[in-house]
Amino acid sequence: MKVLLVCILLITNLSLAHGTENELHLGRFSSGDLSGWKEQTIGMLKAKTSYSIAKDGEKTVLVARSNKSASGQIYKLKLDLKEYPTLSWSWKIDHVFKKGDEKSKDGDDFAVRVYAVFPRGFFTKTRAICYVWANKLPRGSHIPNPYSSNIITVAVDSGDELAGQWISHQRNIYEDYKNFFGEEPPKIGAIAIMTDSDNTGESTIGYYGDISLLRQKKTDEVNQKRKDQKSKDTPQKEGKPKEIHNEEQPMFKVQPTEIQPGSAADEPNQQNGTSKEQPGVGVKPLTPPAAPSSR
Repeated sequence: MKVLLVCILLITNLSLAHGTENELHLGRFSSGDLSGWKEQTIGMLKAKTSYSIAKDGEKTVLVARSNKSASGQIYKLKLDLKEYPTLSWSWKIDHVFKKGDEKSKDGDDFAVRVYAVFPRGFFTKTRAICYVWANKLPRGSHIPNPYSSNIITVAVDSGDELAGQWISHQRNIYEDYKNFFGEEPPKIGAIAIMTDSDNTGESTIGYYGDISLLRQKKTDEVNQKRKDQKSKDTPQKEGKPKEIHNEEQPMFKVQPTEIQPGSAADEPNQQNGTSKEQPGVGVKPLTPPAAPSSR
């Protein structure tokens, strides 16, 4: 059964993830790096899926080819998800399975899937979240795996609508675990991927991009700094426009006044048109003294 892929003891031979302060790089497939990943077979007589680094256009990726086969790749680690709660990855498919059905064992095949594995003592208690490109399950929904209620299948993509396109995802697996199982998660024991078609008897090709875990603490610090900076800037930005609004009123703007009929301001000024430089709008200009006449 495929549940054996994730219901394993993950105590020894743990892999050391490489990365920066903010990100742990588990699958650096774009660099042709498969270090840390080990093949996980399902039964002695089961045909295995082929995994290889290859080019997809300009991208270097991990390509999985399955023909009535099932096997996976697993990266073992031991990590507190409070520090690195977010799983980041990308993938692509050629097509979903016609006979694929997330609710039945006979249809439990996926062109691509990514597991987050949580050991809990005995292997029968091991839990996992399985993110899949679903065949029929609506995008955004989740159900218990038909093989075990300790595995939750989550449809992050679904159907053929986006087939042939690279799709990137980030999931907070710490929060997902709490929501799905109603408790604090233990330390994560592995990340696994699998492309399989043994139950449906079909063939498929799945593509996997880089896989990493993102650190929460640094993300929170960056977000908090941005928030604090925005709070400092907001009063200035809000106050300045008001100031500018007041200062940018026309220098000689005249407030409207009530004009009495018959007043001088009511008479048209025939000699001088309205001028932008004259503040005295509506004021009758002074008549200059007459020039002395010469005889």
